[in-house]
Amino acid sequence: MHELSLVHALFDQADRAVLPHGPERVRRVEVAIGALAGVEVDLFRTAFEIARVERGYRSAELTIERVPAEHACSVCGARPLAGAPLACPCGGRVALTRGGDLILKRIELEVPDV
Repeated sequence: MHELSLVHALFDQADRAVLPHGPERVRRVEVAIGALAGVEVDLFRTAFEIARVERGYRSAELTIERVPAEHACSVCGARPLAGAPLACPCGGRVALTRGGDLILKRIELEVPDV
């Protein structure tokens, strides 16, 4: 299950971001997962639940935004309809423009008032 290694990489990023406060202060982790990112969302959730305890993020909840795949022509910018061939009538190459990534969007912390 490569989702577990993705979650550990996510927590590696979070560790650097929350260094002054520590992982025990993290309340929510928000990620965006593209439809063509190669990530099984249910397995990712399960891996998060397993890894959050061993990595010290016991109170952290996971929020996932699913991002649909979008394509566009590199020449004219036309966007093919879903299910259409990935070739443009203008002769340009159609490429993925959205929905191929796993992105750490936000980390919410609970910190004491200063």
